[in-house]
Amino acid sequence: MNSSSTNRLDAALDYAARGLSIIPVKPDKKPCIKWQDFQSRKAAEDEIRSWWGKWPDAMIGIVTGEINGLFVVDCDSPEGFEAVQALLPDSLEIPMARTPRGGWHLYFQYPAGSGLTVQVNIMPKVDIRGEGGYVIAAPSSNADGGFYSWVDGLSLAEVAPPSVPDALLKALLNALLNNNNISIYRGCKENVRPEDNSLQFLTQGTRDNDLFHVGNCLIKGGCEEEKARQVLSILAYSCNPPFPETEAQVKIDSVLTRCERKARNLTEDLRRWIDLTSAYFSLTEAYIPLQVLTSQQNTCHQIMHRFVKEGYVERHPNKNGIYRRIDKEIDFMDFANADLENCIDLRLPLGLHTKTKLFPKAAINIAGVSGMGKTLFALNTIADNMGRFPIYYFNSEMGPEALKMKLSYFPVPISEWAQHMKVIDNWDFNNIADKVQPDAFNVIDYLEPEGEKAFNIHGVISAIIRRLNKGTALIAIQKKPGVTMGTGGVYSIKAATLALALDWGKIEIVKNRFREEDPFPSLNKINFEVHQGHKFVKQGTWYK
Repeated sequence: MNSSSTNRLDAALDYAARGLSIIPVKPDKKPCIKWQDFQSRKAAEDEIRSWWGKWPDAMIGIVTGEINGLFVVDCDSPEGFEAVQALLPDSLEIPMARTPRGGWHLYFQYPAGSGLTVQVNIMPKVDIRGEGGYVIAAPSSNADGGFYSWVDGLSLAEVAPPSVPDALLKALLNALLNNNNISIYRGCKENVRPEDNSLQFLTQGTRDNDLFHVGNCLIKGGCEEEKARQVLSILAYSCNPPFPETEAQVKIDSVLTRCERKARNLTEDLRRWIDLTSAYFSLTEAYIPLQVLTSQQNTCHQIMHRFVKEGYVERHPNKNGIYRRIDKEIDFMDFANADLENCIDLRLPLGLHTKTKLFPKAAINIAGVSGMGKTLFALNTIADNMGRFPIYYFNSEMGPEALKMKLSYFPVPISEWAQHMKVIDNWDFNNIADKVQPDAFNVIDYLEPEGEKAFNIHGVISAIIRRLNKGTALIAIQKKPGVTMGTGGVYSIKAATLALALDWGKIEIVKNRFREEDPFPSLNKINFEVHQGHKFVKQGTWYK
């Protein structure tokens, strides 16, 4: 089987996997099989594989009508396409395919219970495919080698078929009646006229609901009010019996008010829900919280189409049906009125705070070899700042007994630790930023990226900094012996104000955003010892 045939089989299986009844069709558009059975049942995967194993060049036929809920309008010329487009709302999003001879297939929901079947040339150069029909689908090619293809962004996989707009449906029905083609309605007898209530559309008892349905489709599709009013006026005067002129205008005003309110409410609800998102989302995620009915889901797709055109959201570049809110809000920094005295007097072991300057939202990164003193450095920092800031310690390795033992080495009563330090256990790499306290000193011991992409640590540290307001963070991470940067390499220090490398007995300043505050910025290393199980004691002076 060549690659073209394989693609066709894969496409056929994909259509079937999405719940469609499909059949194999010869290049001359005649079915390869007796296909009537597949108007009421859908082929199994082994049947489909068998078909394309026997006819590898077969085109893919999608059955129209009730079984797939599809109604296809086939425009064979630009004139036919323009005639149909004139009956559609400007913003209506429709699955659409191009045919090998320059035509178009427009996919709609099959009007349930309408009995519409197949009709050729119902309007000039326009055919319809309903019950008892099928349509050729991409990536099929005909006998001349011409291909069927989806219009970019408008395949069945990307866009849900909308209901047939009432203006188009009425035009098709009128064309059928004028052409004396009543017999194409399944179940209708020849010469049955709409006056005999075979259609039950815009007739006594249904006129109000029918007008509302048409108006709702027009408003949801983005039709201007004046145009919608003109269409509704024509329909009101075409009812059986017609509305009197004064009553018709009252009905039209009522219809437009109801439709606009309904469409506006759903649009506003959807916009409010999207405003709460901060990442890519699927439209279907909004259906449950917004209580969107199945009948409203097509409207939601149309609203999203308008949102894309407005520049409010954008589609995911690689995933169908996934969107992201475009955040155009800009917060300008008032640096001219900033107070340089608004610094953080945070004391660090070994006098490290004297070699830099710390402001609100500062992140201090300490990378250390496992078991070489990261936790001890963190606890010393907490002890030196007790009572000066609210302190939150994010613990990752120790149980309560182990932590109490560590704290017992300090000349600080446990009651003092408990009074000045809150210990947080329930956190992980992905949610740490949510739990950081904006106006406190946050000590994270320690931060370890999940998965194989260690560079993701930069995103988490940046999120922590964004969470801070007047507060600061000391972030401990692991590193290998002999290197200066921890897990994630340069990505671990990009957002830090001060980055330190800790080996047993030595600490090195790797990054100092305000090294101008250091009288000897080139002297960035110092040796130390730990006395009495807790105290960092300098050994000599800073050196290069």
